[in-house]
Amino acid sequence: MNGKIFIIEDEPSIIQLVQHNLEKEGFIVSSSLNGNDGLKELKKFEPNLLLLDWMLPDLSGIEICKNIRKANSFKNLPIIMLTAKGEEEDKIKGLDSGVDDYLTKPFSFNELMARIKAVLRRTNPTCVSDNLEFDDLNLDRIEKRVFRDKKEIKLGPTEFRLLEFFLSNPKRVYSRDQILENVWPNNVNVESRTIDVHIRRLRQSVNIKDKKELIRTVRSSGYSLI
Repeated sequence: MNGKIFIIEDEPSIIQLVQHNLEKEGFIVSSSLNGNDGLKELKKFEPNLLLLDWMLPDLSGIEICKNIRKANSFKNLPIIMLTAKGEEEDKIKGLDSGVDDYLTKPFSFNELMARIKAVLRRTNPTCVSDNLEFDDLNLDRIEKRVFRDKKEIKLGPTEFRLLEFFLSNPKRVYSRDQILENVWPNNVNVESRTIDVHIRRLRQSVNIKDKKELIRTVRSSGYSLI
């Protein structure tokens, strides 16, 4: 399972618990403790789903949701609201603001995971698929195996994450900064040269002789899965 989930929540303990469990499920996760910073980071991270707290120290979750729905680039972003407000009128207000689902605190991670999967199945099925395919390339997220033309390709953990990212977003060109943000979201010490090394290793493994090149360099822009 994969996909990118962003969390805007002002309780560090909740972020830590949810992020840890989501990463165990294979998601790439990033977070913010307040609304203003969250909106800025959201644009850089480009998540597949947002977990949004209602009661934040600056902007409310309702304000953030309305702000997001006005932006063309994120108007269809799935949002699950997390809140201690459990009254029916609060749920109606939350759903009317544009959220896709509403979960009352305290909640179990199993229930949160079930709701995340349900929302992503409707909006972005590749995020909850155990297999990713493109052309004659196949990646098995459960067994951590990769095949091209039905022949297994051995990849290191970083190259596997890179390929998983490209397969989740085929035919899009990504800069080094975007790749760093998505494949190494919590590591600020990775240099662009390191990214180039891992891309080169991935290309050497995936771009087989007598087969069309799948990972390509786009001059002055970055890299893409054709």
